[in-house]
Amino acid sequence: MTLLANASKSKYFNSISLWTDSLSSTPEGKAKLDEIIRANCLVMHPDGYEYWDLTKGPVKNIYTYVFNDITSGLQTVYDEWADELHYYTESLEEQTWDIFADSTATVLGYECIMAKTDYHGRKWTVWFAPDIPLSFGPWKFRGLPGLILKAEVDGGFSFIATGMEKSDRAMTPMYSKGEYSEISRIKAQEEHEYFVNNQESILKAQNGGLAKITYADENGNEISAPIYDALIMSLEPDYKKKK
Repeated sequence: MTLLANASKSKYFNSISLWTDSLSSTPEGKAKLDEIIRANCLVMHPDGYEYWDLTKGPVKNIYTYVFNDITSGLQTVYDEWADELHYYTESLEEQTWDIFADSTATVLGYECIMAKTDYHGRKWTVWFAPDIPLSFGPWKFRGLPGLILKAEVDGGFSFIATGMEKSDRAMTPMYSKGEYSEISRIKAQEEHEYFVNNQESILKAQNGGLAKITYADENGNEISAPIYDALIMSLEPDYKKKK
């Protein structure tokens, strides 16, 4: 993932997704992208037949974009939930911090100060660099007097900067914004959880009862469908804790 940031705005995104979305935003670009994917992903099996291997090409599989704008005071998140494209907005003031000036760590050669926040159901610990006066960070983090270079929380989630450089890269707006419908954050997560845990039933309803999804372990043995547990798997499980 990449973070572009200046004094008033930031954009968090996946570079391959941005590239594919930029091409897909015009008919000519979409045709070119289809040509590239076909050339890379349509491969010949040793037995003599062609098949698609989407791991070999520039295929979009991360849909997350996060835009912060200090002037408007808003954060806008675009993503895919329940197989649908949506976006929602939140106030930048929603994230509050406790700063621990006597706790420091070094990240990418910068001395960083610890800060903590209880945000949407998880207690995050981050380290920000006062020498880089940008109030943004990875994912949805913002609001500290320095760029956030590291963030972690119990449960295995973490973000850490692996490189940094000055850039004149344009912070382009969202491509094909009209393809995204507005939704609330809570509803997006609720619908996504239901979709993941009921995919076979949904497919059957869409196809006259003709659908079956099977799952296998690393040895090829059929197993039960995995359960999406938001309290474990979601970055923002507060919608479950409120129930």
